[in-house]
Amino acid sequence: MTQLPGQLNPSPRLLLGPGPSDAHPRVLSVMSTPLLGHLDPQFLTIMTETQEMLRQVYQTQNQLTFPVSATGTAGMETCLVNLIETGDKAVICTMGYFGNRMVEIAGRAGAQVTVKEAAWGRVFELDQIREALKAVRPKVLGIVHAETSTGACQDISQIGKLCHEFGTLLITDCVTSLGCMPVKLDEWEVDAAFSCTQKGLSCPPGLSPISFSSRAVETLKNRKSKVQSWYLDLTSIQSYWGGERAYHHTAPITMVYALREGLRLVLEEGLEARFARHITNHKALKAGLTALGLQYIAAEGSQLPQLNAVRIPDGVDDVAGRKRLLSDFGIEVGGGLGEYKGKAWRIGIMGHNSRPNCVFQVLAALEQVLAGAGIKIDRGSGVAAAERSYAG
Repeated sequence: MTQLPGQLNPSPRLLLGPGPSDAHPRVLSVMSTPLLGHLDPQFLTIMTETQEMLRQVYQTQNQLTFPVSATGTAGMETCLVNLIETGDKAVICTMGYFGNRMVEIAGRAGAQVTVKEAAWGRVFELDQIREALKAVRPKVLGIVHAETSTGACQDISQIGKLCHEFGTLLITDCVTSLGCMPVKLDEWEVDAAFSCTQKGLSCPPGLSPISFSSRAVETLKNRKSKVQSWYLDLTSIQSYWGGERAYHHTAPITMVYALREGLRLVLEEGLEARFARHITNHKALKAGLTALGLQYIAAEGSQLPQLNAVRIPDGVDDVAGRKRLLSDFGIEVGGGLGEYKGKAWRIGIMGHNSRPNCVFQVLAALEQVLAGAGIKIDRGSGVAAAERSYAG
């Protein structure tokens, strides 16, 4: 008889990469709540509560707002396949890895895709987007709000209004922004947005919160062809997450419990206080990283507070450095993607992990890793710089 694996008992980790981040203890606690049926009246009430809190965090009144029963990339695919039909024109703005993923999905959905590129770590000016819209006149424009591969923040606030001047729908990737920084779907006139649960919302991965504007819903109603995906077809799913609560699929009950508690935590803290907390901890981490000689990939003025992507110093091995962080200090950080594979570390302080103790732990550990790799560092300089930032 084959010997059974032992009981799960992984070594503790502090997850300071691009995601997943550590789930909040209260989220983990509610995940032990007994299951309900996915059509149980009690669970239907929980669905309604979750949707309403999600609207508050997305800062929208959109009725079609709910968590897709799959991870963040499924949210991306949901937005694209529901709004694109074969032959539709799409402009996708890419400034890193995840913009390129939108290009791939839009192409598979049958769109005629025009790619507007910015250098990795840079963002788009409004006039650049205007030029693309004027030249192509697309049905949809896709853009990443918080580019996880570079730590760059794209200003979205005026793009929706601009898109609507050209009759274009705006699709926005909010995977790394929701719960960490302002996301104002109604004010910014965003037509479709998607996110995830394992970053700013302090939950495990498993759901992708999305929201569709009335313009997007009208486009969905007027489709001439069926949505490419059966599972992600909002013309059917909205009957389950809408007023009818008609069966579509078996929802991941425990993950909905988790999201409900994660959203409660966000709203208890208050959006403005939460965003200010992320900025405060980012400033301290940035002061410490800079003191250690690490340079940011994203340009000054467009750096995300929750995802800090820095260049690895010459002479330091990417994999060896991250391996030591994990084995000696129990800290996970992310490696680079695409153009920055082997050249960058991505340090996330998102949601529950945006705390001073996380900042100090990773700075102290990084100092040891860099010094061990032969980089000359003033001992304690990173932690001291962070302390000064908090004091200031």
